[in-house]
Amino acid sequence: MDWDKLRIFHAVADAGSLTHAGDTLHLSQSAVSRQIRALEEALGTTLFHRHARGLILTEQGELLFEATSSMARKLDSASARMRDSTEHVLGELKVTTTVGFGTLWLAPRLVKLYEKYPDLKIDLMLEERVLDLPMREADVAIRMKEPSQSDLIRRRLLNIRMRLYATQNYLDRAGTPTCMADLSSHRLICQKIDQPQVAAGARLIQEIMAQNIASTLTVNNYFGVLQGVLAHVGIGVLPDYLTADHPALVRVLPDIDSAEVPVFLAYPEELRQTRRVAVFRDFVLEEIQSYRRSQSEGAIR
Repeated sequence: MDWDKLRIFHAVADAGSLTHAGDTLHLSQSAVSRQIRALEEALGTTLFHRHARGLILTEQGELLFEATSSMARKLDSASARMRDSTEHVLGELKVTTTVGFGTLWLAPRLVKLYEKYPDLKIDLMLEERVLDLPMREADVAIRMKEPSQSDLIRRRLLNIRMRLYATQNYLDRAGTPTCMADLSSHRLICQKIDQPQVAAGARLIQEIMAQNIASTLTVNNYFGVLQGVLAHVGIGVLPDYLTADHPALVRVLPDIDSAEVPVFLAYPEELRQTRRVAVFRDFVLEEIQSYRRSQSEGAIR
């Protein structure tokens, strides 16, 4: 099968248009059309349904596009590995994690990674949806549960818990609760139970809400919850990894917290030798070790 024709087919299928594919490939529309017709004749099948609004893949075309997409991902991976070297790290690294962990823990620490590898390009994708690593929606994931795919390299980074925090300013003004029932007279800042979040956090919020909380502020991510707490609005349900970077947080009701939530780093087996992945993994592990040391020192003090 002609590799050049497959390359042109992939561009047309991706663009859905001969003209747009030609612009990408720097070929005329007629040249692209000839190559597609030649490929269809060689395969003895029709790859596209043609209509006024563009091109739609036939069933046979869908099968071929799936194969060329897989080829393109592997070629991109091979190209990236060849560009990487022991001394020099460059290229794009797609990292996915949750909004809370990405904005509150990971992003503020990335300056250290860029200082060591200034040519690295990180595409940080923050969302609660779990992206498909084997299909290369992302290169590396940091998630609040163990990945289910079997063909991933995974590393447990730490365990976190959701706990109650406020500022001393708020507690001086509103009083410090001494038991769960006292929370009914305080404003609770949290995510809604039905919003995407770790199950342990949702269960803790549900338990607190059972105390007939009179006033609440609900936010759809932990960054917003943190901002409300730091602005002295009320008592917030937040992950405990925030305490290292926000010493103004005061833990409320220390005997109340959620079940442990494991945090995993994962990436596809095929990226094991990729330098960009390796330096990011080592950077995260170093930062986790630093975080643990700060937690231990805080506990001693």
